Amino acid sequence: MKRALVLAGGGVAGIAWELGVLRGIQDRDRVLQASLTAADVVVGTSAGSAVAAQITSGTALEDLYAAQLTQASSEIEVDLDLEDLMARLAAATAGATTAMDVRRRIGALALAAQTVGEPARRAAIIARLPVQAWPGRVVLLPAVDAESGEPVIFTRDSGIALADAVAASCAVPGVWPPVTINGHRYIDGGVRSATNADLAAGCDRILVITPSLADIPQPWGNLDEEIELLKPAQVQVVHADQASLAAFGANPLSPATRGPAARAGREIGQARAAGLALFWN
Repeated sequence: MKRALVLAGGGVAGIAWELGVLRGIQDRDRVLQASLTAADVVVGTSAGSAVAAQITSGTALEDLYAAQLTQASSEIEVDLDLEDLMARLAAATAGATTAMDVRRRIGALALAAQTVGEPARRAAIIARLPVQAWPGRVVLLPAVDAESGEPVIFTRDSGIALADAVAASCAVPGVWPPVTINGHRYIDGGVRSATNADLAAGCDRILVITPSLADIPQPWGNLDEEIELLKPAQVQVVHADQASLAAFGANPLSPATRGPAARAGREIGQARAAGLALFWN
């Protein structure tokens, strides 16, 4: 039995929420939580890439969760108008006829945007990582080449620093700078898909944790279609609820969302633990 844990994008709030879900599962079933975080394959997109790096670092989940509740943070506060950003992305991609064209246009927007510098952003990403080395496990961190629109999946065999892979996967277009790696510029893996669950192909049990409502479509990618591609694997999804969305607020990139989002995720993890144990084991 081969198992995969898929961690979706969702900003700073999403990082805290996903860690909260795992912490809530741990509250009810420590063995299950340990098995989830020890999954054979871990897919992490955007916020999920940071969570993937954290939970595979050997750091106790209790400590990772507790860090979300502290006032101190190395995250960069950004004044994000999410509706305006989505409107700009929609305008940039209007008329695109292929997914690759959509990604290229988003990449062009990201390359032209005024943002903080790459060194400052990289420092914030490094501060998220308890360990700077790749784990000795299968961890897949998707990003997108900003110029070509081509998706790339970073792994420990890619020959790049873990911090660079996480920074690339988290490079929200129009907000954070594209990440330079070996002469290429990369943007958020969520531009391919918020979940990239299809990367777990070949696994028998797949758990997707996503800080989004079940009935709200994502801008790019389609989780239902990805789940179809994963058949005959058994897939379960842990979604956010309305209380979680309230915790995320209007700006899910704000460090102020961390505590509320972590607590909301913990409640969901506690509620879902028993059912997930039947599915996972």
